[in-house]
Amino acid sequence: MKKVFYLILVLSLIGISTSNAYYDKDINNKENIEILLNEVGKDYDDPETSSQVTKLPWRNNSKFLYLKESYNTPILMAAFVAVLNDPLPGEEFNVKHSASMIRGKLVKPGHVFSQNKEIGPYTKEKGFKEGASYSSGEVVMTEGGGVCKIATVLYNLAVLSNLEIVERYNHSMPINYVPYGQDATVYYGSKDFKFKNISSGNILIWSKLIGNKLYMAFYGEEKAPEIVWEHSITNEIEPGKKYIKNKNLKKGQFIERVKGLKGATVKSNITIKYPNGDIYKKNMGISLYNPLPNIIEAN
Repeated sequence: MKKVFYLILVLSLIGISTSNAYYDKDINNKENIEILLNEVGKDYDDPETSSQVTKLPWRNNSKFLYLKESYNTPILMAAFVAVLNDPLPGEEFNVKHSASMIRGKLVKPGHVFSQNKEIGPYTKEKGFKEGASYSSGEVVMTEGGGVCKIATVLYNLAVLSNLEIVERYNHSMPINYVPYGQDATVYYGSKDFKFKNISSGNILIWSKLIGNKLYMAFYGEEKAPEIVWEHSITNEIEPGKKYIKNKNLKKGQFIERVKGLKGATVKSNITIKYPNGDIYKKNMGISLYNPLPNIIEAN
């Protein structure tokens, strides 16, 4: 009862009518109300860094509950949140737009999910804006920049759910929101992220960007085994510095816009621990990264 009163008070303060807050039959409106309730009460996992999570902001959402029952996907297989540090406006928009496009997607047993097929092409015609991307060792602005964050979270979820990785490419330079070796990049027409549902039942994907945190989860018919990542990092290369002129700064003023990351060779494995006690190791390949330079604006 206290939560209901608190939510109505908050809705009133921000100018939303409360006369039919709990009786509106429109699913999208109800979703917004329930998400707001969870955001206000912080009644879900809200970590400071990217990680696995268990409590998710949509768990009481009407549309989610309906699809979960309709598709017979009652079990949370894996959930992950990526914390996006200082995303640019276009980049943040593209992540939110992409997350909405795959929210509620069904992957049937034996089927392959392709990000480029489900979301791409990443053009203005499909609603995308320009955002930051990596290209030939540079940070550039491109249409759809930021959609690699979707690919990265999908990759981590597919691994944690013990699904088959069909296609995955690492970034040319390291990223700052997941460990080395756990990222994935896409480029429409040449690089895709794909996974195959090798479980015995359907998989439901749900995702949402809240603030600077991208939440995503897989739901299915069976619980996934315990998965532990292991990374061996060698051939580290220190990042250099790249200066960009900014006439709006004072003479002699410097501002670090991007903190550099070391280049490296990363060999990744996972350990799979099944409930019956069986343990297997799986090679996840080698990721090669050029150093990400410290990007500094100066006048």
